[in-house]
Amino acid sequence: MIQRTMFFCLLALVAALPAHATEDAVQFGSNIHVASGSSVGDAVCFFCSVDAEGTVEGDIVVFFGNVHIAGRAHQDVVSFFGSVRADDNASIGQDLVSFFGSIRLGENVSVGKDMVALFGDVRTPSSVTVGNDRVVQPGWVFWGPLLIVMLAILLVVREYRSYHRRLLLRGYPFPPRL
Repeated sequence: MIQRTMFFCLLALVAALPAHATEDAVQFGSNIHVASGSSVGDAVCFFCSVDAEGTVEGDIVVFFGNVHIAGRAHQDVVSFFGSVRADDNASIGQDLVSFFGSIRLGENVSVGKDMVALFGDVRTPSSVTVGNDRVVQPGWVFWGPLLIVMLAILLVVREYRSYHRRLLLRGYPFPPRL
């Protein structure tokens, strides 16, 4: 009993402590802001956003939040269920990846290697440079078949309920006797 209580107390303590690493910014539910003229190693954010006006030496990874880059990101930028926006003359050193979100790049933005947008949209001017490949899978490729399957399931459930309602009402006299 004491061991179990000790375990839950330690677990609560670990969950309550903010995540800190040397030169890295890791947050859960609290936005990360890299001021102009400053730098950070990696920026990892869950349920929050990253606003990088300065330099990010490592990777930027965001789950359920947005990424704004006004300065430089030397490594990868990855966003799940959020948007990625880069201001004019910003640069991303390696890959730019967005799942279920949008990518908006300003004038003269450079991406070192690949730019991948899965199930989202991309808006870039012609002055954007991408080192290797651009892969854009539009959202309708995922949402279209999913919508068709959901409508088919809805139709089957509706018809099944209607059939059972007809069976139930078949046994009752109509109109009801008073």
